[in-house]
Amino acid sequence: MLNKPAVRRAVALLLIVLGALVIFFATETWAGMALVALGVSLEIIGIALRHREPP
Repeated sequence: MLNKPAVRRAVALLLIVLGALVIFFATETWAGMALVALGVSLEIIGIALRHREPP
């Protein structure tokens, strides 16, 4: 699906930025902790996509 490097890079950057925004807007409640976990997950997926070798 993401074989083109330019598309993969754009999606990775979008996921990293989205993850950072979710972490930034998280509150100090249980829901906020869930948002932090979601943000970290998005950033990990974005970083993994960016470093993945094309097939």
